[in-house]
Amino acid sequence: MSEEKKLTEQESLELISTMIQKVKNSYHDTGIGSLLWGTVVFIASFVSFLRYRYNIDIGFDIWLLVLGAIIPQIYLSIRENKSSKAKRYDDDAIDTVWLVFGLTIFGLSFYQSTVGETTNRIIQEEGWAMMKHYLSGNKADEQIKPFTLSIYSLYILIYAFPTLVTGLVKKFLPMIIGAIITYVLFIFSCFTESQYDMLLGAIAAIVCWFIPGIILRKKYLAQKKSNV
Repeated sequence: MSEEKKLTEQESLELISTMIQKVKNSYHDTGIGSLLWGTVVFIASFVSFLRYRYNIDIGFDIWLLVLGAIIPQIYLSIRENKSSKAKRYDDDAIDTVWLVFGLTIFGLSFYQSTVGETTNRIIQEEGWAMMKHYLSGNKADEQIKPFTLSIYSLYILIYAFPTLVTGLVKKFLPMIIGAIITYVLFIFSCFTESQYDMLLGAIAAIVCWFIPGIILRKKYLAQKKSNV
């Protein structure tokens, strides 16, 4: 019977280093997650701003893109679980945070698109209507449909949550800074019109995810190249 081979100190360090590299190539550490959410939320927010500002009709709810972002996130997470022999516990926790975040954003979008129409149907059945009355008397009263007041401020507030969690767990300063900026943007959004809230949301997507995603992607590619 041959003797069991013992690892030298150098071989042990190399083995540990190899395992670390395997677990680093996660959905978030590669920058894919940040770039995905940064792109999707920026497009949805900016298009919404243009729609409110210039009365542009694109024919569908742009926030359905959020649902489209959840699908590749689930796919990539499943693929990583199958291909990775070693994965840190905090990666699973962060994946869960981002999945819940995506579902929450989609839920808010669904709420925003349905509650107004539902409320309008209910008040019509009850025989009354909401009116816009001009105090100056220069314009006639107008009937208006129910709508959610400045709900996009809540979107911006929620944007900061998964970003700050990821930044603190991964000790990644760009995401921590992005989350702090987003909290400041949320405060500003409480004092602005809804159309400008959309623009602030687009800025939040850039500082929260897109810029950190670019930094993560460059680091990942440089690291991958050096390990080849």
